[in-house]
Amino acid sequence: MLERKDKWSVGQWMTPNPQHISPETSVRAAFFKMRSEGYRHLPVVDGQQLVGMVTDRDLRRPDLTKEPEGWHDFYNLDDDYEVRHVMTTRVESMKTSESLEKALELLIERKFGAAPVTDKNGAMIGIITTFDLMRAFQSVMGEVGEALREGY
Repeated sequence: MLERKDKWSVGQWMTPNPQHISPETSVRAAFFKMRSEGYRHLPVVDGQQLVGMVTDRDLRRPDLTKEPEGWHDFYNLDDDYEVRHVMTTRVESMKTSESLEKALELLIERKFGAAPVTDKNGAMIGIITTFDLMRAFQSVMGEVGEALREGY
């Protein structure tokens, strides 16, 4: 269940019910899901519980035993290698009632591109991304932009 959802809250701008994967998903499957669907972050969910996040950066694990010959050498795309081995497990999540300012601070301070949004029980219900925050900024600029350009 969603909590408070005012105009400048995470709940208003988050992407609800985002695509996610399980810890048993192969790194190869995660890579191709991200690549084909244009994602840079995928929450990792076990049942209903958020257990991690995997990013396109997490998947760049070069095989340093040889000189890279192509893009495939910069990724360990073995079907037997699971996301659980490369995902971030200490995930900082947001609540729907938290302010966009707090979300922005988290993403800037931690250099995150996204943060999962969870309910009070820890179940993932959304994700707030830098793209979502840009949409919110665009809305603000639409509302106050003229006044700012005119110098109040």
